[in-house]
Amino acid sequence: MLSRISSTVGLLLLALALTLPVLALLASWSQFDAAAREVLAEMSRTVLPDYTLTSVVLCLSVALGVAVVGMATASAVTLFDFPGRRVFEWALLLPLAMPAYVVAYAYTDFLQFSGPLQVWMRESFGLRGRVFPEIRNTPGAVWVFTFSLYPYVYLLARTALTERAAQLMEAARLLGAPLSRRIREVALPLARPAVAAGVALALMETLADFGVASYFGIQTFTAGIYKAWLSMDMPLAAAQLATMLLALVALLLWLERRAQQRMRFASLRGQRAGSADAQPVRLSGGRSLLAWLACALPILFGFVLPVLFMLRPLIGGWEELPWTSFVQWAGNSVRLAAISAAAATVLALVLAFAVRTRPGALTRGVVQLAGLGYAVPGAVIVVGLLLPVGWAQKAFPEGSIGYWVTATVLGIVWAYLVRFTAVALQSAQSGYARIPASLDDSARMLGTTGAALAARVHWPLLRRTTAAAALLVFVDVMKELPATLVLRPFNSDTLAVVAYQLARDERLGEAALPALTLVLVGLVPVIMLSRTLRQR
Repeated sequence: MLSRISSTVGLLLLALALTLPVLALLASWSQFDAAAREVLAEMSRTVLPDYTLTSVVLCLSVALGVAVVGMATASAVTLFDFPGRRVFEWALLLPLAMPAYVVAYAYTDFLQFSGPLQVWMRESFGLRGRVFPEIRNTPGAVWVFTFSLYPYVYLLARTALTERAAQLMEAARLLGAPLSRRIREVALPLARPAVAAGVALALMETLADFGVASYFGIQTFTAGIYKAWLSMDMPLAAAQLATMLLALVALLLWLERRAQQRMRFASLRGQRAGSADAQPVRLSGGRSLLAWLACALPILFGFVLPVLFMLRPLIGGWEELPWTSFVQWAGNSVRLAAISAAAATVLALVLAFAVRTRPGALTRGVVQLAGLGYAVPGAVIVVGLLLPVGWAQKAFPEGSIGYWVTATVLGIVWAYLVRFTAVALQSAQSGYARIPASLDDSARMLGTTGAALAARVHWPLLRRTTAAAALLVFVDVMKELPATLVLRPFNSDTLAVVAYQLARDERLGEAALPALTLVLVGLVPVIMLSRTLRQR
């Protein structure tokens, strides 16, 4: 009885810790007095229309871009056979390794007025002034987000098409339907829920972004939150903007969940109607070249060119690189990532074990709350954590809670856990799904329960899953910028923060080293994912 009470209290405390940012934002509206109303009215007259219009235009443009690129590439590698298709199947995932802000730095360095391309064109052709339009604007951000985030749509659409499209398109061919009609009336409707889910994921990343918006000077909600908090010293205004951003993300999350449910429904029906294996349509001539270009260009724009653009200043200034400082930045990044990965993995294993052994309403509720954390933008988490700290400091001026949250690793690790425990939890739950429940029953019959069951039965079967969960969290923490930028302890700059600061100061050559290091780290989960997809 005592053990059950203690576990219940522990789950409640964990739920409170993971939902504190959202609860703090909601609680901030209880302070909505005349002054707060005046602040909101002033924002509505000045900055709020710009934030709303820019965010809507950016989201609509990115949604169209990732849907077209992701669906085109998924259809090409799934429905057709052409030279290089096997390579494109995994190479199209490479932009996942590129943080969007790194892509923004790379294109800016190469295409800006003083960049090598415009300098060469002016010298070679006698041109004057700007040759290309400025890239640091909303269309430039759309380009960056489209070719950084299309793999979300590609991955889900490819999975949906692989399961059912080839067989049903073969049946349509036998019924006399031409290729264009088979694509329009069979493949596209089958992939529509997957495309919707992928677009929703891409838009959540777009709304949560701070690096690209801040560097390009775009007035989005995320940039406005940081400006209100750090520049204007208006925590309540930042909380109001964060609440609006959270509402948009919640809407996208609902759309993504609804699309995922439609995908599962379509999958079950497709399995009942399963038919013999069908081969992709063999392309030749101009059609083969068109499919090859449709797959090669996204890889070129989203991975190859940004890497080459960053390598140029890195190689050119190799002797002047700050290697001593780089070692310190990398050490801080690895330390924070390792602590967060270990803590998130432990929490995920505890929650997954609790759901398996005591699948009550409380346990399922805590797991659902932990699973929603990844959808909460880093800017929202920062405001949601610092608001209660400010309230506590005001109530207890002599207390040290502000020190522990802002001057040590506690606050930043807390933010990482709120955001990335969902990543480890998904891996842990998938590992538990592969362990038969009969093993638990046999162990209980032999007298093994509780922690002994987890240590002696589950852990040997969860080692690979646990390692994958820790690796995914490690990589995500290494690339996280918004929360790290505000909550990092003094003199604990990470690779992501340094890359952002150097790029902001127009020292893009020095920013290349930490940026490319983040790309190398990001390649690890992409390689793991591509190997999983190639397994039959």
